[in-house]
Amino acid sequence: MPNAGMRALVPPIASDPLPNGLLGGCVDVVTTTDMHELNGTDMISMSCAKSNPWQDCPAPDPDNILTPWVNPAEKLFDRPEACSFEPLTAYAGVECSTFGISFPEAQSRAMEQLRMGEQFTLEAFFMQRGLAKMALGNDLTPAGGAVHVVSAIGLLEDWLARNFSGSGLLHVPVGAASLLSTNYLVPFASDENCPSTLAGNGVVLGAGYSASVGPYTAPQTPGTAAPAGEAWLYVTPPLRIRRDAPSLALDAEWQGVNTVINDRRAVAESTFVAEVSCCIAAAVRVSLDPCFCGPVAA
Repeated sequence: MPNAGMRALVPPIASDPLPNGLLGGCVDVVTTTDMHELNGTDMISMSCAKSNPWQDCPAPDPDNILTPWVNPAEKLFDRPEACSFEPLTAYAGVECSTFGISFPEAQSRAMEQLRMGEQFTLEAFFMQRGLAKMALGNDLTPAGGAVHVVSAIGLLEDWLARNFSGSGLLHVPVGAASLLSTNYLVPFASDENCPSTLAGNGVVLGAGYSASVGPYTAPQTPGTAAPAGEAWLYVTPPLRIRRDAPSLALDAEWQGVNTVINDRRAVAESTFVAEVSCCIAAAVRVSLDPCFCGPVAA
């Protein structure tokens, strides 16, 4: 290869974040200017409580087949639940010699680096600090171990239907996307804003979910990571992402110059709060083997 003086400097190759991640079309993203909201939020959640059956005038079945309806002793009244959500700031830092890059170039690179990486950072944080916490006590993995992805989606959607009764979100590591497609669980049409299942639940395919941490087993006791060849899938009610506009932390050129070694820095930041309409979740462990047929009997 010719030396550097004979080679041409060309523009970098442009790209975009993964389209079906946590900041994709499945989640309502709200940009706020109220910095208090970015310290974390409290919310009286949409109720996860159920409506209950009641008959005002129970009567024998006219066909004399069913036993008489019996009302409970009294009607049930559920108290609203409060949920709290913590913030995360994603940042991207760029450093270079002051002779190698201008301050505007450093700022531009920092903003682009943040644009490409903020979704991954948010997903990894939300899996460990949000999903794993909310799924405390709701590990649906059978005693035999990891299940086929088809069974896993069925377990999660059944749990959500029984505990929330509305459409929600499946949180899936991006490495399992091909399994959802090859098993006809999700139609990935090119014009979809949010891929969804037959049951109407959206599917978030998160690169940051590749950390694949299981649900907490007790307070202060984090869940275990999925073994090699397996992954954790989660389900939640709908989400809302509260965020600020990406911004540069160093406004003036002199703020980013280290005069000792003559390096220049630029930092771009954005703060997020991920909120869930009803702060519950469930998890199940799946095999990533496309030919997996269930655990081997002992």
